[in-house]
Amino acid sequence: MSRPIKLVSPVDGLVYAERQAAEPADIERALAAANQAQLEWKRRPLAERAAFCTAAVDAMVAMRDEIVPELAWQMGRPVRYGAGELRGFEERARYMIAIAAEALAPVDPGPKAGFKRQVKREPLGTVLVIAPWNYPYLTAVNSIVPALMAGNSVILKHATQTLLVGERFAEAFCRAKLPSGLFQNIVLDHEQTAQIIGSGRVHQVNFTGSVSGGRAMESAAVGKFLGLGLELGGKDPAYVRADADIAHAVENLVDGSFFNSGQSCCGIERIYVDRRIYPGFVERFVALTRQYVLGNPLDQATTLGPMIKPAAAEFVRRQIAEAVAMGAKALIDPADFPADAPGTAYLAPQVLVEVNHQMSVMRDESFGPVVGIMAVDSDEQAIGLMNDSEFGLTASIWTSDLQAAERIGDEIETGTVFMNRCDALDPALAWTGVKNTGRGATLSRIGYETLTRPKSFHLRHEI
Repeated sequence: MSRPIKLVSPVDGLVYAERQAAEPADIERALAAANQAQLEWKRRPLAERAAFCTAAVDAMVAMRDEIVPELAWQMGRPVRYGAGELRGFEERARYMIAIAAEALAPVDPGPKAGFKRQVKREPLGTVLVIAPWNYPYLTAVNSIVPALMAGNSVILKHATQTLLVGERFAEAFCRAKLPSGLFQNIVLDHEQTAQIIGSGRVHQVNFTGSVSGGRAMESAAVGKFLGLGLELGGKDPAYVRADADIAHAVENLVDGSFFNSGQSCCGIERIYVDRRIYPGFVERFVALTRQYVLGNPLDQATTLGPMIKPAAAEFVRRQIAEAVAMGAKALIDPADFPADAPGTAYLAPQVLVEVNHQMSVMRDESFGPVVGIMAVDSDEQAIGLMNDSEFGLTASIWTSDLQAAERIGDEIETGTVFMNRCDALDPALAWTGVKNTGRGATLSRIGYETLTRPKSFHLRHEI
């Protein structure tokens, strides 16, 4: 008998939803249906696939008023920001639909007398998408829509914390009348997920989560020769040069540090500031941070909701305490945020100075509302500190000098380089990382390459 999967809300610590993990027979039926449906789906004209996917996007957007409070209950994001995730979902989905014809078009290597040559893009088969809770619609859509557009079938295993998001995806595709078996949402535990990966009956796994989770994916896939797309941890840095627009940098870096309670893979976790502007930058940064309102995410006045669970908040509290014990200075008094309460998921934002890379808060992923700020004396010092990490998802450079940003960006070990922005994503660009942040890419034309395989045609028609 399957075990119950419980979604405990960070809002009040109570069970918000409960589902049963799939039975072995359910998993078998899902895999068989996905593989069978894909054989027909890959032969459908691209325009037909686009029509189904567009209808599903329309259906999802139509559920906005239900989704926003539901999202707050599941993972704690304030309702005033909930619609933003659906806007991003829609932007990414529609963009990937729009570029599919070009991205999936055969590659023509040029004329050769007596031959017709091309490289076609063939779907892989069934894609298993394992999605996280922190941006549950945005991260899932990065893979789901392009996988279907490329001619694959999709099985979605969503995080327990946002298991209702998987049901929303299923409802959207149902309303779009997508052929049966092509998209399936399944409630699974870790062991079941590993068994599916190791079954040889899925052909690509796209996982977003922790480094340890990524290692578990690789272990489950050993010897199966399937593709793995892994977006794992982050410790994203920002560098503010002396020529930066300080007001703009502060406004965006405070948001980049604390939006979603800091629970963003590309959120800002460490900042390096030119020593000449460091005091003024820190003063403005702290002043803006103090304007946050920590509280119940269902309250329109709340700008900072709870973290995902008390244990996550406790981890960040320990990081802060350790840093202070090692000489860091905390500039925010938690007493100014009455909702902050040890033992709960509600945690005030924190700004630390006099930090160094011996401290966990500057080295290990926090995934919470804390940021350390260090003064630097040169571009070279900033580059060295930014690269002093096991992670590499994004890095931002704040400057008025485009050439300097490109030059510095060339030296940073990261998947995306930003100038004068952060914690963002452009679906026209590949979303990828280096080092322990993972492997593979989603979005853009490059994202389609990871969801297809090349098939060469070398046809000699003159003998």
